[in-house]
Amino acid sequence: MEIRILSLPMIICLCFIFLLFSHLSSATTTTTTTTLPTDGLRFNAKSPSLQAEKLIRQLNLFPKDATTEVMDNYYSSAAPKLVEKSFKFPNLIESSSSSGSSVEDLGHHAGYYRIQHSHAARMFYFFFESRNSKKDPVVIWLTGGPGCSSELAVFYENGPFTISDNMSLVWNDYGWDKASNLIYVDQPTGTGFSYSSDKRDLRQNEEGVSNDLHDFLQAFFAKHPQFQNNDFYITGESYAGHYIPAFASRVHKGNKAKEGIHINLKGFAIGNGLTNPAIQYKAYTDYALKMKLIQQSDYKSINQMIPECERTIELCGTNGGEDCITAYSACTAIFNKILDVAGDINYYDIRKQCEGNLCYDFSNMEKFLNQKSVRDALGVGNIDFVSCSPTVYEAMLMDWMKNLEVGIPALVNDGIKLLIYAGEYDLICNWLAGNSNWVHAMEWSGQQDFARAPNVSFVVDGTEAGLLKSHGPLSFLKVHNAGHMVPMDQPKAALEMLTRWTQGRLTEAAAVGTEHHHLLTVL
Repeated sequence: MEIRILSLPMIICLCFIFLLFSHLSSATTTTTTTTLPTDGLRFNAKSPSLQAEKLIRQLNLFPKDATTEVMDNYYSSAAPKLVEKSFKFPNLIESSSSSGSSVEDLGHHAGYYRIQHSHAARMFYFFFESRNSKKDPVVIWLTGGPGCSSELAVFYENGPFTISDNMSLVWNDYGWDKASNLIYVDQPTGTGFSYSSDKRDLRQNEEGVSNDLHDFLQAFFAKHPQFQNNDFYITGESYAGHYIPAFASRVHKGNKAKEGIHINLKGFAIGNGLTNPAIQYKAYTDYALKMKLIQQSDYKSINQMIPECERTIELCGTNGGEDCITAYSACTAIFNKILDVAGDINYYDIRKQCEGNLCYDFSNMEKFLNQKSVRDALGVGNIDFVSCSPTVYEAMLMDWMKNLEVGIPALVNDGIKLLIYAGEYDLICNWLAGNSNWVHAMEWSGQQDFARAPNVSFVVDGTEAGLLKSHGPLSFLKVHNAGHMVPMDQPKAALEMLTRWTQGRLTEAAAVGTEHHHLLTVL
C-alpha cells in the first residue's frame, strides 16, 4: 500500500521537537494538493518521506537516512555488544567546577550498542555521569518523533550544555545531570547517529522498540556495574508518551522473570506526551475553546468530527494495519480544523509567535555535530547524523493511534511511580483536555482517591511554578509559563521537578490551593 500526505501539523506533539509531518491516509492514483497551515505553501505530495524532508529542511535540519558504511573495526560486528569511549567536547567553556577537568573526571561517555535482536543495527548513546554524586539515580531520556534524535534534548532542553552561536559549549546550570546519571539514546534504529545496513532492522511497533531498549540496558549495566543498584527512572517527551509506558512495562516484566541484570526501576515520567489518542484527540476542542482559540460555534462544528475519530481508533485497536492509518487521518482532521480557525499560531506555545516557517531553529546542533573535532571526540566517524528520520517515522505509522495507557495500571498498582507533566501553553499535547483527561480516566486501584486529591502549589524559590495533584505513585503537574518543551521553557522548575520526584519529595514546599480544585478534576 502506498501512503500519501493530506495535511500536516500533528507530528509536532509526537515529534518531540516539533517536526511537522503530514496527515496520512490510503493512497489513490490521484495526487493531493496540500495546504500547510504554517506558511500557506501549497504543493503536490505523494511520499511522506519527501514531504517530511522538505519540512525538516525548513527547520534548518538536514534529513538523511543513515549510510550503510561501517565506521571502522572499532564498531565492527566482531566488537563487543557495547563499545564506549570517554570524551570531552571541544570548545567547552570551562566552569569554576570543571576547570582543568580531565576526560575521566568529567565522566562523559559516548558509545554504540550492537542491538542483540537485529541484523546489523547499532544504537548510539550518550552517558553523562552526575555532577553531584555517582549515587544519584540513573535517568534515561527518550526523544519522540517517532524518529527524532535525543541530541535535541541534550543541547536544547535538559542536557549538560547549550550551544552558542560561535559553536562553543556552555554549561547548563539546570542540566538534569546535576541530579542524575543521565543517558540519552538515539532510537529507534535510523535516528541520530544510530544506524543499520539492513532495512529489516526498522522497528514498526512498541514491542520492537521496547525490546531493543531493554537489551541496551542489560548491556549498559553490565558495562557499568557500579550503577546497577542505583534507582532507575525513564523519562521523555511527546511521542515518548508511546515509548515510555511500553519500555517501563518491558523492564518490569524482565525484572519479574529474572531476565539478566535486575534493573532497579522506580518510576517513569512523560512530558506533554501522546499516550491515549482516543481521549486526547477528541479533547482538542475543549482546550482550544478555553484558551479562546476558537468560538462556541466552531466548537460545536468541529466536535461533529469526533465520532468518526473514535470509531476509527477503535477499529485500529481491533484490526491494526490500514485501519490505523485511517484513524490517523480522521483524528488529525480535528486538529487541522482548529488551526484553520485559529490562524497563524504557535501551537507548541500559544503565547509566542513563530520564528521562521516552523517556529524554531535548531541548526546550531547540526553545525556543531558536523564538526570534525566533535565527530572525532565522539568516535562516530563518517556516519550521517539524522536529526529526524522520515524513514523511521513511516515505519512506525501504524503504531500512532495505539493506546499505550492500557499497560500503565499494572505498573502503578505495583508501586512504580508515574509523573505526567505538561506545560500549560502547549496546544498540540495540551495539559487540560488531553493529558489530564486520560490520567483521570485511567482505571487503577487509586483512581477515586486520586480524583479526590487536592491541588497543591508546586513552589520553586518561593514562587508557584505549577499545580500538582498526587496520590500514591501517581502525580500530575501542570507547569506554569511553559509550552511543549518544559525543560527548555522552565529549566529551573524542570530540574527541581526531577530532583524532588526522584527523591520522593515532590510535594515539598507545597500549599493546598483549593481555589484551583476543580481545574484538574472537572474537565
